[in-house]
Order: sequence, then C-alpha cells, then structure tokens
Amino acid sequence: MTATTVTVRPITEDNVRAVLALDVTEEQSAFVAPNAVSMAEASVTTMVWQRAIYAAEELVGYVLLSDDHVQPRFYLWRFMIDQRFQRRGYGRQAMKLLCDYVRSRPGGTRLFVSYVPGEAGPQVFYEDVGFITTGRIHEGEHEAALDL
Repeated sequence: MTATTVTVRPITEDNVRAVLALDVTEEQSAFVAPNAVSMAEASVTTMVWQRAIYAAEELVGYVLLSDDHVQPRFYLWRFMIDQRFQRRGYGRQAMKLLCDYVRSRPGGTRLFVSYVPGEAGPQVFYEDVGFITTGRIHEGEHEAALDL
C-alpha cells in the first residue's frame, strides 16, 4: 500500500467553499469551531497562517495558526480533519508539515495549542504527536506545548 502525500495549500477562491463545507463528527463539534467561524476570525486578525489540508488532490482538512513571529509565539488556533477522512494518518502528516513551517519562522522553536478536555476531544491526538500540557488553563481550555 502506497502512502498518500499530504500537503498544505493556500485557501483561494477555487477552494474556499469546499473548505467551508468540511466538518467533524457531531461528537467532535463541541471541541472545534466551524471553519466559517475560524476563517472569519482569521480575516480580521493579523499574523495568521491558514491552509487547506490535502491528501493527494483530495481536500481533507483545515489549519489555522497564530503566526506571531514578533514575540515569537506560535499557537495552533484551529486544526481539523473532515469526518470522512479521519483515522487515515492525514492529521499526523499535516501536523509534521505545520511543525516544519513553524521551525522555518524566526524563533519557531515551540508550538502551543489549547483544547477542551473530554470524550471525542483532541487531547489524545495532541499527546500522541508530542504535545505536553503546560498546566495553564485559558477560558476552560487546557494549554499544551510541543518543543520543535
């Protein structure tokens, strides 16, 4: 079996509607905002990096990163793989690409994320890819960090 190549690509007028249509399972919806909300927030925020996640030529997910190279502080704001494409390794591959991007930025030595703990939440995924809890809690979300 050949591994599918995962890439991250800019969101353009050609793929924006498809990115907006991506969705997680009903159980996961309490843990991640809809892509429309994420993209709206990104449109009025400076220093963000958002990308569509592709497996070969198939759109499978979305990522939004706070790309504050001035402080520097890199925060994984949103990360989702559509329910139809979960458990295929695409999230792990996309996370590696995200980490490569952060490493390429000035001061990009650490990536932060926050999550709401709970059944069907992303905590296990984040721990599996190497994030370690910092012990901080922001508005009910637990913070974790990944040293790059």
